[in-house]
Amino acid sequence: MIVPPNVLRVFVLVLSLLCPQIGWTQDSRKEIEQTAELLTTLLNAGRVVVERNQSLINDPVKADKGFTPEVFEQLVREEFLQQTLIDLQHPPSSLPPLTKDLLATLLLTSKEVVGDAQFVINQRGIGYKNFIPATFGSQAARKFSNRSHVTIKQTTLNPRNLKNSPDAYEEMALSRLATRPSATTPVVEWIDGGQLLRAMMPIYYSEDCLTCHGSPKGILDISGYPREGAQVGELAGAISIQIPTDHR
Repeated sequence: MIVPPNVLRVFVLVLSLLCPQIGWTQDSRKEIEQTAELLTTLLNAGRVVVERNQSLINDPVKADKGFTPEVFEQLVREEFLQQTLIDLQHPPSSLPPLTKDLLATLLLTSKEVVGDAQFVINQRGIGYKNFIPATFGSQAARKFSNRSHVTIKQTTLNPRNLKNSPDAYEEMALSRLATRPSATTPVVEWIDGGQLLRAMMPIYYSEDCLTCHGSPKGILDISGYPREGAQVGELAGAISIQIPTDHR
């Protein structure tokens, strides 16, 4: 039997109203938690790629850096594959369709951020260009959140950018993370009667971070902010993510 298109559309609409979690399987909680982990890992992979290319980006002599959106995308794919064993070009069939769509959207918005920064990145005569992991992460997270039902952001207890200030939940989770030894295990909790997942993936200071955030504390760094006096392995902040079970 062939179902008329208008009848099919009505059926899909009614089904979506009756089953707001359509798109996730019966193991939706596990799938949403996995999605949160993969999204935060992908955003952090972009941060890692920017960090590894920081000296190139800040080169005041070289004009065309070759750090194009396409090059960035390939490097992020490789970093993500190394961390998760998932090839974003050929994601496994076991990943839910919504997870694949969200990962593709985050990769696209991350690539767009690098594209928007090309003029700045390729400027000669300027060293520090304020295109750093934190800047990239904030812009990519904001673009992604505006295009999806998922909210993602970078946050820390002492933000330089007030847009990254933690809300009450994030402040509590960051305080808990600060007491734990350096680890990649995120804080994951279901709130609002199990209707909203909140997760926090910790970010720790690396050696490269200390150029701006290390000692001596209080001395202005290259960006004009006072250094925090941080040490390698200390909690820098977290990538915060919120995913509702109702994805409409």
